[in-house]
Amino acid sequence: MKTIAVFGGGIGGLAASYYLCKSPQVTKVIILESSSRFGGWLWSTRRSDGAIFEHGPRGIRPAGAVGCNTLNMVDDLGLGGEILPVTYSHVASKNRYLYVNRQLHRMPSGISGLLRTVPPFSRPLLLSVALEILVKKGKEDDESVHSFVSRRLGKELADIAVDSLCRGVFAGDCRKLSVRSCFPVLHNAEKSRGSLTLGMLLGSGPSSVVPPGPLAQRSMKESWAQWSLSRGLESLPESITEHLQQSGKVELHRDAAVEHISPSASGWKITVEDGVISADHIISALPAKALSSVLPSSCQPLIQLLHDIATVTVAVVNLEYEGSILPVTGFGHLLPSSEDPGLLGVVYDSVPFPQHNRSNGQTTRLTVMMGGAWFQEVFGAPEAVTDEHLLARATEAVQHHLGVTTAPSWSRVNLHRDCIPQYYQGHFRRVESMRSFIKENNLSLSLIGSSYDGVAVNDVIYSGRTAAEELLGTRL
Repeated sequence: MKTIAVFGGGIGGLAASYYLCKSPQVTKVIILESSSRFGGWLWSTRRSDGAIFEHGPRGIRPAGAVGCNTLNMVDDLGLGGEILPVTYSHVASKNRYLYVNRQLHRMPSGISGLLRTVPPFSRPLLLSVALEILVKKGKEDDESVHSFVSRRLGKELADIAVDSLCRGVFAGDCRKLSVRSCFPVLHNAEKSRGSLTLGMLLGSGPSSVVPPGPLAQRSMKESWAQWSLSRGLESLPESITEHLQQSGKVELHRDAAVEHISPSASGWKITVEDGVISADHIISALPAKALSSVLPSSCQPLIQLLHDIATVTVAVVNLEYEGSILPVTGFGHLLPSSEDPGLLGVVYDSVPFPQHNRSNGQTTRLTVMMGGAWFQEVFGAPEAVTDEHLLARATEAVQHHLGVTTAPSWSRVNLHRDCIPQYYQGHFRRVESMRSFIKENNLSLSLIGSSYDGVAVNDVIYSGRTAAEELLGTRL
């Protein structure tokens, strides 16, 4: 392996480059990023008074092999001292709300919450869980999240809790999203044990193992539910970028959109605005549609498969209010699509991460998420929507849902176009077909990032590691 080109300088492309640099087999990595900054959706505003606002993900989960892998990387980059952990016993972990029938309802937690009937549900959740063991195994190799949960746990849970959850995680419609690709743990539990309950209790087949480093061990010991960094999550891509610059192996190019790629004797010729770059292998962390538009016509079946992966647009509105204005404390609240399709949820940022509030005087930071799969229907074409309209809609939601009558003292509106890929039913087959085409045609190309194997930050980082290891044939 001489030269590897990495398309996309978001967290996926940066992670892949970080792992590639660990190998003596790699002499040069060229990162091509079309925008003016690295980090992709990990994007924080740091104000001079100490306040920090996240415009993308705001907390990362430490759980599982992928969570452990990210913490090992954080440790390696020397960011351990900047970690802000939120434990499972923290109020932000225990209190999560749903806004249903124009009211906030705390989601049941703990055994007592599961035993009682808690609005907006009409029966105890434990009853749904207990009866689930008796439900027959599904025959399909994939189905929608809504259909799967309705079948196993009842329509009410699917319509309210799972609909809201899919909007919170994927900004997507649970009636279209694939259970196999979006919630593989649930799909595997049913396939291997015939029941979610048994699958959760007994485990559902082999999973990746990543040996935990000191930070990951600490997260287990202290029982972290999620974590951030003292200067915001953008510190992670910034640290990786610095690490790559110091490695002496990596060329980082901003404002370098890939225009076209074509096969060459040794690998690829990559056309960018100011010339042509040669590489032995390409790792693409671009969104699937973006990659489809630069591939040569000889890759037609792959182009079509990539083009078919849908994405949604999300408006993220950060708000700051003077004083303590929340009627409840917790992580935030989500809404089912039946309540208000345009409004996905509100995160009470000051509760899990008060360290990100400004240093003097009490304030409350909130983030309102809007649109997703419903963007066009509610707000119209993304290019025609004004920031003023989105801000008005966000502050109105805070007023109605939380009873906040004052205006925010600071706000920021960001429209993230095509930011979350949607894994519709049969997504796993599309991804398998893509990788088969690449293999059968001996293309020196790896696909990583949120379009394929998971949209969470941990999944994207792990996909970068996996691609580097497969390419080099070694554990990194």
